[in-house]
Amino acid sequence: MKKRLLFMLIDMNMGGTEKAFLNFINELSKKRYSITLLLLENQGMLLDQIPKHVEVKYVKNYHKVKELYQSPPLKSLLNLLRKTHIRSSIHFGFVYLILKFFNNKSLYMKYILKNLPNLTEDYDTAVAFAGPMDIISYYVIEKIKAKQKIQWIHFDVSKIGFNKKSDGRTLKRFDKVIVVSKEGKEKLVNLVPSIKQKTFVFYNVLRREYILEQAKSGPTFSDEFTGLRILTVGRITHEKGIDIAIHALSKLVKMGYKVKWYCVGDGPSINKYTNLVKRLNLESSFIFLGSCLNPYNYLFNCDIYVQPSRHEGYCITLAEAICLEKPIITTGFTGAKEQIDNGVNGLIADEDIHLSIVKLIEDEGMRKTFSKKLSVKRAFEDNIQNRIEFLFQK
Repeated sequence: MKKRLLFMLIDMNMGGTEKAFLNFINELSKKRYSITLLLLENQGMLLDQIPKHVEVKYVKNYHKVKELYQSPPLKSLLNLLRKTHIRSSIHFGFVYLILKFFNNKSLYMKYILKNLPNLTEDYDTAVAFAGPMDIISYYVIEKIKAKQKIQWIHFDVSKIGFNKKSDGRTLKRFDKVIVVSKEGKEKLVNLVPSIKQKTFVFYNVLRREYILEQAKSGPTFSDEFTGLRILTVGRITHEKGIDIAIHALSKLVKMGYKVKWYCVGDGPSINKYTNLVKRLNLESSFIFLGSCLNPYNYLFNCDIYVQPSRHEGYCITLAEAICLEKPIITTGFTGAKEQIDNGVNGLIADEDIHLSIVKLIEDEGMRKTFSKKLSVKRAFEDNIQNRIEFLFQK
């Protein structure tokens, strides 16, 4: 009999977490597992990438609580008062005070969740594939019936406003906690020592054959630039360090290097960073390429790949660049050292990332050496099915 698995995400927008989910479920046996994906919203470029055998469901009435969930609590309280919802205002005001003075986030989330229905089906395992501070984590705990519940963490919790008291309390309610890097696990366990025995590392799955095949087609550079092409792939957000890349390019241009920096991705900070590019007179040197379902031809044809992120969990785009054996420079975020051996197959730059780029620009031999020594770092590749088996055992 197939094991019934449920995974929960916010949507299927283009992001590392969503790509990690798609890569992971492609490793699951159709004969052994029945897979359901529960989404808060029916949106995202990756919706069409969901395999046909996966049943997709949506949380009913989420649109009714979305504004309440996404707005600061005080703003939500003032909105209720403005609309003269006295009874709701009193109730929400009480919840807000509990959140404000006792830091009891779970009560606040229960208030939001009360307008969302329980899932009626039973599952063997329910996985909150995002979090641990999102509504998803609370929904899996409070609204889903499953023999086992798993929280999957894709981030460095020390960098994302994790509250070890309130968020740690929620993690304790899960049967297993999965973290995507060893360093990420260490940081989490240091904050919440009581979950150490049920916290495990599971590196993000990389579909190497798929990437190599996709790199043969799809969009790529169309200009006639003859210098070195630097590439970054990721959402245009503060945590991805796109501003770090822009400032690094500004320094390289001032130093006289013939380079162009291309960025594949989109995100909420695109206008901010477009203006930064204009302010630094880099319109012809820093190119935003937009979102792309298949960035692998860009990756295949770039000269240097740079990951300037401020924080990550286990960076998928970095792993993809490794797969295509590109000369790589990355910042020293959580998990970077588990992917790149500094000075052996790439460079890890903690500060002044442009100086590391200069090393690779000026030393073609170093670029070739790094490319030769790169290999896909999937420590679990040979026994991934054993790890999956363990994951879904109660």
